[in-house]
Amino acid sequence: MTTAISELFERYHACWADRDPDRIIEFHTADSVFHLHSGQGPVRGRAAIREAAAGTFALVPDLSFHLISLRVGADFWVVQWQLTGTSSTGKHVCVDLADYVLVQDGAVQEKHSYVDGVAMQAALA
Repeated sequence: MTTAISELFERYHACWADRDPDRIIEFHTADSVFHLHSGQGPVRGRAAIREAAAGTFALVPDLSFHLISLRVGADFWVVQWQLTGTSSTGKHVCVDLADYVLVQDGAVQEKHSYVDGVAMQAALA
């Protein structure tokens, strides 16, 4: 099962790396939850997740993900990233992020992203 989860991670991450919200939501269950733990509440459902992803890419149009660490289990993955890019205001972005993703029936059921909020606010201010 961890091979299937690893392969799902790779395909899902490719959509984020391509900054493609339409492809991202194809990997989510219909009732999926995405929660960027940076002061706002979770969003639910594919349409809301698409909007949240598109909003992220609007804030940092050239967003890049640098893999630090990945752990995969039978129905989850945990990954540590360093995100870089240039904010829509022209500031350099370099923040740490950790994702905890729960998988159900081969799709993302929940995605919890924990970001270095101080660094993110400084980059987007």
